Amino acid sequence: MKGKIAFEEHMAIEQTLSETKNFAGESGRWDDFSGQILDLGARRLENMDATGIEFALLSLNAPGVQSILDTAEAIEVAQRGNDAIADAAVRYPDRYGGLAALPMQDPDAASAELDRCVKELGFKGAMVNGFTQKGVPDSAIYYDIPEYRTFWATVAELDVPFYLHPRMQLPSRAQNYEGHPWLMSAPWGFAVETSIHSLRLCGSGLFDDYPSLKVIIGHLGEFIPHALWRIDARMRFSPRGYRGTRPLGEIFLENFLVTTSGFFNDPAFRNTLEVMGTDRLFFSADYPFESMQDAAEWYDNSQVISEEDRMKIGRSNAIKLFNLDLD
Repeated sequence: MKGKIAFEEHMAIEQTLSETKNFAGESGRWDDFSGQILDLGARRLENMDATGIEFALLSLNAPGVQSILDTAEAIEVAQRGNDAIADAAVRYPDRYGGLAALPMQDPDAASAELDRCVKELGFKGAMVNGFTQKGVPDSAIYYDIPEYRTFWATVAELDVPFYLHPRMQLPSRAQNYEGHPWLMSAPWGFAVETSIHSLRLCGSGLFDDYPSLKVIIGHLGEFIPHALWRIDARMRFSPRGYRGTRPLGEIFLENFLVTTSGFFNDPAFRNTLEVMGTDRLFFSADYPFESMQDAAEWYDNSQVISEEDRMKIGRSNAIKLFNLDLD
């Protein structure tokens, strides 16, 4: 399918590049991988052309700004990353847009940077890489806490989507992974970490305060769509501390959107489609952590997607969500 739109597509700047090295894959791949994630020119565009991806919303690599302990440095790196994305969008306006990196160490600074990116740079939303560290390495701040309500007010006022992207849990907080470091990242821990953060947002009353918020998660919903029935069924008996005024499943299906990034599998997609519906599903690749070729080959040829839905999930849903000026 030609004309696809993707928006879990990562880039890096020199200040954030090294944090990606652990996820580059097999030994010896780093030079090639770093070239991919730093490139915003010919190589990436040729890949997009070859796989039918017309337009990509770029975002800063994980954990990126979220792992910077000093707030002033986090603000500076976020601005540099966003300026690099904006420069690429100026050079290739028909191919790139941006999702803002945000210094969540300071909710007011994050609000100000999102406002700058949307109003001055033309960005279409934000991508934040999970919880934020601040001050000391053994810190993990989640955005359901009251201190972030002013930030969410800004997101709602700007009316742009917020993409919650995975990051690895801190070793000091991950005793259940001891002896099995492979579990902590993409094979399992990424989905666990992001799904818990998403469910915390659902259970915090956030979407009662700001019902128009749109939160995106990748990898076919980080296992949540498959578990929604079970979550709601058990919540009837043990809702201790739950602050939402509606069933959690209802909140999730109204306020969350899901992409195919990095999860190219027919049975899992079929289940997610049945739970979420075509209006809340979107194509993405997760480049360069996944290949555009794998993403597109699966998506373009999957027999569980009708041609009408393929165009909708691969293109028209994203045009509507991000208000893109594409024919």
